[in-house]
Amino acid sequence: MTVATSELESLVRREHPNPHSVLGAHPQDGGVVVRVLRPAACAVTAITNGTPGVELQQIHPGGVFEGQLKDVELPLHYQLEVDYGDAGKFTIEDPYAFGPTIGELDQHLIAEGRHEELYNKLGAHVREIQGVTGTAFAVWAPAARAVSVVGDFNSWDGRLHAMRSLGSTGVWELFLPDVGPGTRYKYEILTQDHQILLKADPYALATEVPPKTASVVFETGHTWSPQDAEWLRARQEEQALEQPVSIYEVHLGSWRLNTLEGNRPLTYLELADELSAYVKDLGFTHVELLPVMAHPFAGSWGYQVTGYFAPTPFYGSPDDFRLFVDRLHQNGVGVLLDWVPAHFPRDEFALARFDGTALYEHADPRRGEHPDWGTLVFNYGRHEVRNFLISNALFWLREYHVDGIRVDAVASMLYLDYSRREGEWVPNQFGGREDLDAVSFLKEFNEVVYGREPGALTAAEESTAWPGVSRPTYLGGLGFGFKWNMGWMHDTLGYFEQDPIYRRYHHHELTFSLMYAFSENFILPLSHDEVVHGKGSLYRKMAGSDKWQKLANLRSLYAYMWAHPGKKLLFMGSELAQDAEWSYERSLDWHLLEQPEHAGIQALVRDLNRIYRDEPALWEIDSDPSGFWWLEPNDADANVLAFARASKPDADGEPRIIVFAANLSPVPRTGYRLGLPRATRWKEAINTDSTYYGGSDVGNMGGLDPEPIPWHNQPVSALVTLPPLAAVWFIPESQ
Repeated sequence: MTVATSELESLVRREHPNPHSVLGAHPQDGGVVVRVLRPAACAVTAITNGTPGVELQQIHPGGVFEGQLKDVELPLHYQLEVDYGDAGKFTIEDPYAFGPTIGELDQHLIAEGRHEELYNKLGAHVREIQGVTGTAFAVWAPAARAVSVVGDFNSWDGRLHAMRSLGSTGVWELFLPDVGPGTRYKYEILTQDHQILLKADPYALATEVPPKTASVVFETGHTWSPQDAEWLRARQEEQALEQPVSIYEVHLGSWRLNTLEGNRPLTYLELADELSAYVKDLGFTHVELLPVMAHPFAGSWGYQVTGYFAPTPFYGSPDDFRLFVDRLHQNGVGVLLDWVPAHFPRDEFALARFDGTALYEHADPRRGEHPDWGTLVFNYGRHEVRNFLISNALFWLREYHVDGIRVDAVASMLYLDYSRREGEWVPNQFGGREDLDAVSFLKEFNEVVYGREPGALTAAEESTAWPGVSRPTYLGGLGFGFKWNMGWMHDTLGYFEQDPIYRRYHHHELTFSLMYAFSENFILPLSHDEVVHGKGSLYRKMAGSDKWQKLANLRSLYAYMWAHPGKKLLFMGSELAQDAEWSYERSLDWHLLEQPEHAGIQALVRDLNRIYRDEPALWEIDSDPSGFWWLEPNDADANVLAFARASKPDADGEPRIIVFAANLSPVPRTGYRLGLPRATRWKEAINTDSTYYGGSDVGNMGGLDPEPIPWHNQPVSALVTLPPLAAVWFIPESQ
């Protein structure tokens, strides 16, 4: 086989789209010709079993060597002895002796954007091929002239390991023998205008610790526990809508610091023990982690992701994170991940203009840039980009056994004019402001997750009145399992910031949420966004000039939140009544627990979670109006409101019931007549004014004996004592 000079020139300039057609072993004249590109080599010898080595001749000054092995045929196993003179001799396997690592079916699915296990094909994967162990590399870069793998194994020299183009798929691939776990690498991409880009692998399973930016070859060695397997089995049989969901939102790096080792963040392994035990003790059903995907800047809290398939190495290895999830499952705690498909950063080593073109983002800045965050917007209309994101969501659910995905900044995805002035956005084909590509992507994402991963849940942070966010796609919805109730959060915090003397004018900021409480499957969020950027902690938001008033208001807020329809989410530190707002650079103020009144807030959260999980009335039909009714929504002058919650009927046709009543004025209300749904003795299940929580112990310790006096549209009623700035839960004694 004669190689044209033009092909050799293209190879040496590293512009050849298919180096395997020139390099490697090829049949010729009753034998095999071996061709090698080794710039700076003095000599190259091909060695096969049972035959003496054949020294190859240099046929191009750019370092192309060629030689014929007679009386052999393909397939042929051989090695190369490369002599670099004073630098020494090295015996290597020839990367160009191996066929493509991505099959035709995979290429077909990739081309159509329907490869749900794309993460197993693109990226870097340790493989054994033809009895040789190495790593298969593959990357999507359709506009590139050429792509090479560079790393520790080739002194980061892009001439040595040029990749093969798989044609119209836009994928480039290469198998590198003897490259294994722990190897650092990147892709060197030659663009159409002859620029050379050095890019991290979008599908890397591990990354270097920032500020270093290389990708790292990784192979898992984690064995999941039997308890994890049982957890996943049980999860498949449950519907989150009909289960208690109480979420503890966590930023792993600032939850607690290791004070014995320079105030460093805890590792995944340390968190596996400490965080899981803490969350289990407080009774939360889930933790939700601010993005753990690899990100270069800690100050982004993980919301500017550069490594979508790699856990951040700040706290340990990918298998350390697997053990962290495993341990939480062993302690009966689910794991939700914050996920960021709305935007990505401009870092030159990452996704931005990956192959020299706007590959993952829109080329038009009116579609492809976020003015608020200085980041880039994914092109949801490109099926390869949708495939990248959807396979990424499946990756975390399958490979890390997480239990759900919370999608960040959904509103920014849905609207073309999000944070844009007139003339800064492009209408859709119908002249509207809706991003139809993003809508289609979100629907597909939810359909795939719910169709492929039974028991997993999805939640949307969506701050507008977009209809049907948590309704099935076949009914015209976006298909999410849940939606964050941002309106409830805003109105409720606004009310509790008011001095009680003015609360009568804001009373219906609390009651208004029930006008739409059942229009979506809601999560009630008191999240990290409410305790940063000068907003102050939840404790600081509470009205009152005295500490007792602020703490009393905070206890009432939590009791109201846990009784209100909707699943619960509380950001870490809020259970401590933390005074300072959250900072990612320091630990929570754990020392506050030395003060009884702060320990009382934590104790209240623990008891709220305990009773919440035990009482189906608080979660079983959260999204059904039949499980809620007002007792007193209109007593604004007294700052009192009361309602009842109910579960599904039991075998005898009777639902479990719980009654909530709150007095949000600083004076006790004695002899307050409260309608009750049943003529049975009632007891206090929660009284936020208990001394155990830091209150003054005003209440109804003896329980309630209803009188046959209809009140609040209920058959019976009782005279109750409502403590100041407090909330009370009542349940029937016989329940």
